[in-house]
Amino acid sequence: MTSTIQANDLTPFGGVEPDEAWAEEVRRLARERDAVLLAHNYQVPAIQDIADHTGDSLALSRIAAASDASTIVFCGVHFMAETAKILAPEKTVLIPDARAGCSLADSITGADLRAWKAEHPGAVVVSYVNTTAEVKAETDICCTSSNAVDVVASIPADRDVLFCPDQFLGAHVKRETGRENLYVWAGECHVHAGINGAELAERAAESPDADLFIHPECGCATSALYLAGEGTVDPGRVKILSTGDMVHSARATKASSVLVATEIGMLHQLRKAAPEIDFRAVNDRASCRYMKMITPAALLRCLRGGLDEVHVDLETAAKAKASVRRMIEIGQPGGGE
Repeated sequence: MTSTIQANDLTPFGGVEPDEAWAEEVRRLARERDAVLLAHNYQVPAIQDIADHTGDSLALSRIAAASDASTIVFCGVHFMAETAKILAPEKTVLIPDARAGCSLADSITGADLRAWKAEHPGAVVVSYVNTTAEVKAETDICCTSSNAVDVVASIPADRDVLFCPDQFLGAHVKRETGRENLYVWAGECHVHAGINGAELAERAAESPDADLFIHPECGCATSALYLAGEGTVDPGRVKILSTGDMVHSARATKASSVLVATEIGMLHQLRKAAPEIDFRAVNDRASCRYMKMITPAALLRCLRGGLDEVHVDLETAAKAKASVRRMIEIGQPGGGE
């Protein structure tokens, strides 16, 4: 079925409390649709807790492809559901609200990338998985925040590299590889870009014994490394991590408190992974309005009506899948973002 909601109306579906009656109906409808429920780490806690699997977008897409379920309900933003469809084209993929977009994915289009490629003939295109199917189809190799450095390092040194779309992740890769022929697209996630170095420095000064978990999409990632280099923060406490790697590090850290620089939905999974640790956001306003459009009401609407189905045309899907496969051939990609 197709939604009739206008894309420019971003008012979330509301009016439903995530109580036990809601949970029972969601589970019943999911069984009736032979659906597996997947929730991204940035979803509201009620959605994370009802899901069959919670994680980062690529890990969830791989779960979707391997699942015996005929229907995938992807509680995340649109490019994530597209990736699940690319990896599992035979399955029905639903997103509870198709209006849930992504400022980072929207920062580059297929046409933008084709024009950029024309300016750099012969360059290898490396695209973050946080991109649309159209952009993945124009890409040579996809990457995640966990393996972006390894992907770029695998490309012959004499080949120019076009890295898109996140400028902060691109800066991290350029810093780690020392590669001068790496050109970075000036895109950003508006939520991560808003977590700035001044806030991080202030929070770190208030909690000098805390570990710092920094997502490489953050505007403060460079500042974190600068603080470590200056000795303001113990370098051993600064960890540049994908969302998936944050969960692993939460279980392994010896710190009693952790400052977290990413979207605030991540705190729910970290607190579940290590309830004895005090996890606090560097910026407690870092909430993605698009992620939060997947409400309890939206999920119920999706399961009742089979809304909103995600489609990717076969040619685009085949090209996009090839760029994802090349990434996996280089090495295990770890966290999706």
